[in-house]
Amino acid sequence: MKSNTLLGIIAGLIAIFGAYFWEGGGSSTLFMLPAMLIVFGGTLAAGFAGSSWEVFSNIPRVLRAAFFPRQYDVKKIINQIVSFSAISRREGILSLEDRLNKVEHPYMKKFFQACIDGADQDTLMQIYEAEVNSISERHNTYITLFNKLGGYSPTMGIIGTVMGLIHTLASAGSDPNVLIRHIATAFIATMWGILMANIVWLPIADKLQNLHNKEMFLLSVIIDGVRSVQTGETPTVIQNKLASAFPLPTQEKITSVKPSISIAPTIPDNSNSTSNISVSNNPINETAS
Repeated sequence: MKSNTLLGIIAGLIAIFGAYFWEGGGSSTLFMLPAMLIVFGGTLAAGFAGSSWEVFSNIPRVLRAAFFPRQYDVKKIINQIVSFSAISRREGILSLEDRLNKVEHPYMKKFFQACIDGADQDTLMQIYEAEVNSISERHNTYITLFNKLGGYSPTMGIIGTVMGLIHTLASAGSDPNVLIRHIATAFIATMWGILMANIVWLPIADKLQNLHNKEMFLLSVIIDGVRSVQTGETPTVIQNKLASAFPLPTQEKITSVKPSISIAPTIPDNSNSTSNISVSNNPINETAS
């Protein structure tokens, strides 16, 4: 499911707060604005201090990419590469230029265009490595940022708790019931700091890392296919070689489609088949460059 990260966060919040209210807890002691301001404001301020406005302003778009990543059907991409191979062997690689507008994945189009423009194997790999390095640098910027937010948040919670305890000790000698309430209130900041780190910031960082790994895998499949087309390998060999990167059940689905010269555009697929790979290159790369 594309929105599993968002659903996971919501489920975690429901489980934690649901248990709290189940035990008779009150919302007035849980949602305390001063404690929440210290945790949320302090965490974001610390993250901004160690980052840049350009990176920080893209957080909403990165969150959208993490919650609703764009998906590509790898099976369709491989079949399209195989079809390009059949056309290239029959009509020459230059004949692919008029068909590039049907290519859905932008990097697949870019790599084939480089081949059409006369790039050799070494040049093509240099282009691929430059793209991978650039993508990795941009993605790691946001992965590192959310990991840091996950580290800052518990610390801000402790700061809030210390401030609350200072206020409590300053009121020593007053009604014991008031002191007990102040002590309980002081620990609310720690709760929010730990909760945000482990339910929000760190899971989002893990999701971005997961999307990055999947995108790197997809690009490696694409570049292997493009290089095979460039060297003139047969469509059947290319199909089996690219399919070998997947588990056996997925390989059978990919190789069940016989190579042909018909080119169908690769359309993002919302199904949950095992050959679907969700990538985040458009929302993150384009905004983080």
